[in-house]
Amino acid sequence: MFKTFKILLALTAMCFLEWEPAVSQTNDPLLFPKDNFTVETKTVKTTLGEKEVSYRSYLHIPYVANPVDKDYESMNVSVPVKIDGLAVDAANAPVLFVIGVGGYMSSNNSRTGAGGATGGGPGGNRRVSGNADLALAAGYVVVSPGCRGRDNKAADGTFYGKAPAAIVDLKAAIRYIRHNQGVMPGNVNWIFSTGVSAGGALSALLGSSGNSPLYDSYLAEVGAADAADNSCGSACFCPITDLEHADAAYEWMYGTIPARSGLVDQELSKQLKDIFAGYQASLNLQGKNGFGPITADNYDKYLLQFYLIPSANKYLSNLPDEKRTEYLANNKWITWTDNGAVFDFTDYVTHVGRMKGLPAFDDFDMRQPEPNLFGNTTTVARHFTSFSLRQSTGNKNAEIDDDLKILVKMMNAMYFVGQNNSGCAQYWWIRHGASDNHTSQTVIANLATSLENRNKDVNTRLYWDAGHGADEDPEDFIAWIGNVTGFSKHPNSNH
Repeated sequence: MFKTFKILLALTAMCFLEWEPAVSQTNDPLLFPKDNFTVETKTVKTTLGEKEVSYRSYLHIPYVANPVDKDYESMNVSVPVKIDGLAVDAANAPVLFVIGVGGYMSSNNSRTGAGGATGGGPGGNRRVSGNADLALAAGYVVVSPGCRGRDNKAADGTFYGKAPAAIVDLKAAIRYIRHNQGVMPGNVNWIFSTGVSAGGALSALLGSSGNSPLYDSYLAEVGAADAADNSCGSACFCPITDLEHADAAYEWMYGTIPARSGLVDQELSKQLKDIFAGYQASLNLQGKNGFGPITADNYDKYLLQFYLIPSANKYLSNLPDEKRTEYLANNKWITWTDNGAVFDFTDYVTHVGRMKGLPAFDDFDMRQPEPNLFGNTTTVARHFTSFSLRQSTGNKNAEIDDDLKILVKMMNAMYFVGQNNSGCAQYWWIRHGASDNHTSQTVIANLATSLENRNKDVNTRLYWDAGHGADEDPEDFIAWIGNVTGFSKHPNSNH
């Protein structure tokens, strides 16, 4: 039985695998209501000017047969029908799956209202619209699912959105899309998820854990469709992932930098740095261009060479001479010669500054979002690392429960990448602000490098001096989806 299941997983792993339409029963409770829509029109701003998009808006569609809470376990679907007055056919278009989650909180689909393509992702400024609207203007189908989160609490006081509820719901939504192939517009082999912060981590988790049997019992419980839940691509903006190692990574980067309250406990910081060194060595990651193994001892050099210096060069070279001179005068730790930046990693970290205390995620008082995420039906928060549990209880031999260890893995994209999960997405778009101090830059680089080492197509960039949630190239992201799928060359795409 297990061997047969592994074969089935391998068959579903390919991004462009052809699927037979799953829907054949008119009484199917998970049948997409293709005739129940309103037609909406919106103006989408692009660098080439405004586009008028007319689209079919399907609102608040339950994607599981046995929802715990329909307000969260439902989705909005937006299907473009006209772009600047020209008809488009989205039957075979890419699907942008927009995860509107922040802080691992719930996302209530019933409150999004009309025009469900907006919100739930980065992108958007005074020049251009957000990613979801840009996707509509490119002829893509946009799906905006709700999902449960750590804040969901029933009238009797029980919690019903703790881990792994959010990823279970998102997987169920992907299954719903696949289940409705041929009924719901969009190419089920071209599903691309996107999210920011915790949403970025969930997008990474969705992309890496496709078709994993770890979630099967949870999916059966909510009545998810019997379909695959792997995706073609994953866009991860400042993903707060690899939580069980994030405290150690944060100390490696920011341990000697004072927080607002002063320098953190240096002995505890050193203990976490040592934990990071062991973890980093265990990953056996090989750097780009013959760099060799990436370790705690050389990670600063790796980040400088392949992420930070290129980010600074891109930013500074695009500044007018006067503005660049002014910027360098205010940042004397950077030397600019021959159109290239040179600086020390320690000076860069000092420039960014430390945001969080120690530990940064599994804090001893459990006031951060992450311990709250790992609560259970009757407990609001739990420590999810043995390090913090030992410090909080004073028991140097304390270990988190085995069931909790499994939940922590189920919420970590790095676990599934490391396991070479056959349903892992092929295409990855990873973005992070170079001044984003919500997590260590090693978290993003480890995710990207782990995927690269497994021959995934990874497009990674740091935005210089940008903070948490930045997205400075949203149109490039939408074009990237068109390029990797070939949809940009489709005769009916009109873009």
